[in-house]
Order: sequence, then structure tokens, then C-alpha cells
Amino acid sequence: MDTTMSRRDFIQRSSLAIAVAASSGGFSLLNPKHGAAQQASTFSPHAFLEIAQDETITIWVGQTNLGQGTHTGIAMIIADELEADWQHIQVKMALAGDPFKHPQYGFQFTGGSTSIYPRWELFRTVGAAAKEMLVTAAANGWNVSPEQCQAKAGKVMHPNGRTVSYGQLVSTASALTTPEKPRLKDKKEYTIIGSTKERLDIPAKVSGQAKFGIDTTIPGMCIATVVRPQVKGASPISFDENAAMAVKGVLKVIPFQEKVAICAENTFAALKGREKLNITWSEGTMPDLDDEKLYQILENHLDNKCLVAHKHGDPEAALAKAEITFDLRYRFPYVSHATLEPMNCTAHVEADKCRIWAPTQGQSFMQMAAAQLTGLPPEKIEIATTWVGGGFGGKSPPDAAIDAMVLSKAMNRPVKVMWTREDDFAADGFRPGSVHKLRAGMDKEGKPLAWIHKNACDSVMLTMGPQFIKDGIDDTSIQGVVDNFYGFENFQVDYALTSPPVRVGFWRSVGYTFNTYVTETLIDEMAFTAKKDPVLYRLSLMEKGSRQHDVLSLLAEKINWDGTSHEGRGRGVAVVNCFGSAVAIMAEVSVDRKSGKIKLHRIVSAIDCGPAVYPDAITAQMEGGAIMASSVALYEKIHFKNGAVATTNFDEYRLITMSDIPKIEVHIADSRHPIGGVGEPGVPAVAPAIANAVFAVTGVRFRELPFDTAKLVAT
Repeated sequence: MDTTMSRRDFIQRSSLAIAVAASSGGFSLLNPKHGAAQQASTFSPHAFLEIAQDETITIWVGQTNLGQGTHTGIAMIIADELEADWQHIQVKMALAGDPFKHPQYGFQFTGGSTSIYPRWELFRTVGAAAKEMLVTAAANGWNVSPEQCQAKAGKVMHPNGRTVSYGQLVSTASALTTPEKPRLKDKKEYTIIGSTKERLDIPAKVSGQAKFGIDTTIPGMCIATVVRPQVKGASPISFDENAAMAVKGVLKVIPFQEKVAICAENTFAALKGREKLNITWSEGTMPDLDDEKLYQILENHLDNKCLVAHKHGDPEAALAKAEITFDLRYRFPYVSHATLEPMNCTAHVEADKCRIWAPTQGQSFMQMAAAQLTGLPPEKIEIATTWVGGGFGGKSPPDAAIDAMVLSKAMNRPVKVMWTREDDFAADGFRPGSVHKLRAGMDKEGKPLAWIHKNACDSVMLTMGPQFIKDGIDDTSIQGVVDNFYGFENFQVDYALTSPPVRVGFWRSVGYTFNTYVTETLIDEMAFTAKKDPVLYRLSLMEKGSRQHDVLSLLAEKINWDGTSHEGRGRGVAVVNCFGSAVAIMAEVSVDRKSGKIKLHRIVSAIDCGPAVYPDAITAQMEGGAIMASSVALYEKIHFKNGAVATTNFDEYRLITMSDIPKIEVHIADSRHPIGGVGEPGVPAVAPAIANAVFAVTGVRFRELPFDTAKLVAT
């Protein structure tokens, strides 16, 4: 691999790919008129679907396109049941609205790998109901029974061979009642689901036609940048408004809440004006905060403030009888979302309407914030979701939208709020830091007898959804522990909720990232201590026929697992069952004992996500999850000093690079299990698999992330 390629070389070598993609067709993201009265020339039996007389079939989606391929996957589900001609399919992002809310939680958001699997039956029903209506409309026109007709490739066929297209049936089908329980296809009847399709969003992205939130331009808008306190509890004591206003293009300096905004004609002026503010801040509530102080807070909660979150059997009594015991501690740092596109939002608040253009994962959160701030009812708040340059949970909160709305009201015009990269690091809602204590025991044959897991973790839900905290327990902090699938007869989970002195938020797979690491490295340690093969040991503890048993068996088959490794290399495995799916990972590594450098050679993923709607996207998500999780295991950590985030940019926050990426293989199970999610499940088992592989080749165990490779240097 050429790791010295310049940006100019990259652009020149990419020009051909751009030209080819640009000629492949377009993908319309946003129709600001959707939600208005249906025109007579369209057939729209559901908010998700619209068929026009010109044969165009539009799939309206409310789930944000985060690059995960779900817009194409959703279209594939509806189109398959509809018996549509795929060439006529287009996908558009709808304005925020009730039809697009999560069927269980009642919010419109994109997260938790829920874009498809909670709506699997709904999407299928939408397509099947529309097909049934179109067939009935054709049959009525021919004066035959609908059962005698057949739909295929966007047409309805008469028993004698005559055909009529869907576009020709728009008017008559619109007059029919939408069936509530149409017949759904059997798996063997699928023609689009499970097939290979080109992603509908790629041409616009590669050609540069796609407009992300940061690209939004509204007539009459100004640009704003907002300076926030770096230390918790701090507020501005003084700032030089005159110096900022002297910068050409600066329109106004607006202090609000604990922040100061610069509104300007363009981004350059806003940033230059910001530099001139020279703000003096108050000391704040925790001016001595640093990395170790944060860990001390967590450790104090772990040792003194734990509540019992789950218990069955008598773990303490069983532990007392154990022949072999483990008493271990683990630490995990705060991790940034590090998205390609920093936070931004454009808003225009008027007397009777509020319009927002934003790269958001949380439309409902944004709409609620807008209603509270403007006093307008939800139907007067229009949220247009743009393309998003990375989210991973980080674009769920409405922070940038709140700033944009406040400033739009103050300026009486549209305002686009732009975060700098430094803002994005300083004000990010990090993956929570956490500390863990594990006590476990087994008999001399290696059978687990007791497992007691204590976890102190900053609570995401304290700010994102306090109504979901029950009796002091934030379930997102103990994911991957309470749903342990190894069948321990004596099992206990203790949890200490901490109110974080820094911002935390949802991060791809949330609590599973650290809890799975703890579980899967300790299970590996138990297998080694018992002189058992780590794969066979895990399988012996799992319920046969379970999703996790099936997926680990699939992995072992695909990698020809026999417990051995190539000379000089170690292989490790780990398993997770989360977000409705199960994933097993094998990592193969080598270690330079002179430098301690870990070399990733191979990562093999096996996933059981039920029906594989869009295999290409599943493969891409597993590959992306493996890369992201490897980066966190090897490098990523946010640092704190003097009460503030000390990590300011990518020069201080190392990410994995292409030269570090191993060969990645993905195997998708031909599953008999229900449909599950894909975006998150590929992440949690990767780091423990790498750690277990490192142990296999060096004998060193890591109980903290990122890995301290100095421990691997041979002495």
C-alpha cells in the first residue's frame, strides 16, 4: 500500500470513478413538500410509499442515512413485496413526522440498529398491501377475480396475458381501502430481498451532488460559531465585543446561556471574530479535573455506591466453594465519535413557523427542543434531515439546533451554526468511561460456579432519557452483562450510576463495547486456566440451537478452527449477542516484542442477523465495525487536564489508518432466527478477540483500553 499518496494524487486517481458514478443515476435526499396533500397523479397507501403515473416509485424514509445502506435496504423490502421494477425505485428522506417514529419507543431517531428490524413486518406489509390494491384495481377493470391476476416487475398480468403497469393504475387504486393484513411472501419467494443491488446513495456521494448539513445554504442566512466553556460550570466573565465587531463581515456578538456567539456574513469572518473575543472564563466547578481524577470518581462509586441490578442463585456461597477464583479490575476511557463532519445546523425561526436543516439522528429530540424554545406546536416545526457525514450516536442530541434557533430569533433571519473540529472534540458526548470489578469462580474441571460483575459507569440516560432510568439503574450501562448467555447458575450484576462531570452520550453499541470486553476476555482466561479450547469451552456453556451457539459454530467452521495458530501469530475469539443479532469474531495478530507493536493480520466476522435483507450492506457494516473497534482497542482515548478536554484535534487523537487494516472476512449465516440489527453488533466482540489473540502469542492480558503495548516489550 502507498501510504505517502498526496491529496492531489488521490483526487486525480479518483476522477475516473467519479465520472462513472455520476453517470449511474441520482439519489434525491429531500423533498420539502412531502406531507402536503396527495396529488391525484400519485398513489400513496402509506407514508412510506408513493407511486406516480410515470411509473416512478418513491420510498419515503424517516431513518437517517448514516452511510450504512439502510435506505437501499428499506427500499428492497418494500419493493420485493410490491413486486416492483427496481429500475423505477428512488428513495427520498421525508420531513420529520409521526409515521416514522419507532414503533416501540415513540420517537423518530436513528440508532440502536433499529432502522429495519423493528419495522420488518411493517415495511413488508406496506409493499404487500399496495400490491394487493393494484392487483384489485386491475382485476376490477378487467372484470375478473384478483386471484386470477399476477403482479410482477411493476405490472399486473391478466389471465390471458394482457398487462397494465402500476402507473396506469394509480387513480383507480387510490380509491380502494388499504388492507390491514395482506399476504406476505414466504422466504423462498423473495427476488429482491437478499440480492445484490448497487447502493442508491453512492452515485450522489461520489459525484459530489450530495448535500450534507455543512453544505446547507438558505437565502438570507448568516453563519455563526459559538464559543462554549471548556470547564464544567464555567461562564464568561468578560469578552472583547469591540475587537470582534471590528472584523470585516462580523454582524453581531450574542452572549446567551453560558456561551458567546459570533454571527457573520461568512465562516471566515465568524472564525476571525471568535479569535478576537479574548474571553475570560470563571473557574468552573471542577478546575482540577484530569484523567486520573475521573477514574478516581468512578472507582469511588464502584467500591461504595453499587446497587444490585440483577441476581440469581447464590453467587457468594458458590464463590466460596470454588476451586479456582478470579478477582480482576478493568478500566475503559472516554472515546470520541470523531465523525468526518463536525456538528452543524441551520435554522429559521419565524413568528408562525420554525424550519430546521440538520444532519441529525434524533428528529424527535430536535422537534421537542424546538417546541420548547419557540412555543410553536410540532406541526409548525419542519425538520429536514440532510445527508450526514458520520454519526455513531453523536448526532442524536439537538445541541447545534438549539444554538441555531436561539441565534435565528436574535438575528431575525436564518442562521447556520458551524462547529470547528476543536468544538467537536471539546463538546462531544463521549462514550462513557467505566471501571469494572469481576469476581468469578470455577471447579477444578473448569465448570463456572459463580460470576459477580460490578460496574461503575457514567449514565447516558441521565441527559438523553432520564425517564428510562429505573431504581437507579441505567440499562444502557449494563448491556452485555445482564443478558449474559453462558448459563451461569450463580450470577450477579452490581451497578453504580455516576453523574458524569463531562458530557457522555450514545456511542456505537453503547455499553456492549466495554461489558463484552470484560466478559469475553475473562471467559477466555477461564478456558485457558482450565486447559480448555476457547471455542469449545464457549460452545459447551451456550444453549445449543441458540443464535450465539449457531454463529460461533459458523465462525469455527469458516476459519477451520483447531486451536492452533500460524508460527509467530496468535488467534483469539469473542462472541456477542446484541441488538437482535449475534456476532462471533476471530482476530489473528503478531507482536514485535522489541517495540511492542501489535500487527493485525486477519479479522473474520460471522453474523446471524436473521433474514439478510441487503448482504452487501451487512458485509460493509461488519467491515466498518471491525475497523472502528480495532482503532478503539489500539489507539483511541480522550484526555482531560485542568478541568477541560485536553484532546483538541486529530493530531492528538490517533485513529487507525489504512496501513494498519488487516484482511477482513465476513460470513453471513443462513439463519432460522428472527431478523436483527446490523450497525452495532459488529463492534463489541472485536477488541476482546484482539486481546485474546495477543495473549495467545505473548501471554500478556490487557485489562484496560487502549492497549498499553509497552507491556508487550520483552525484558
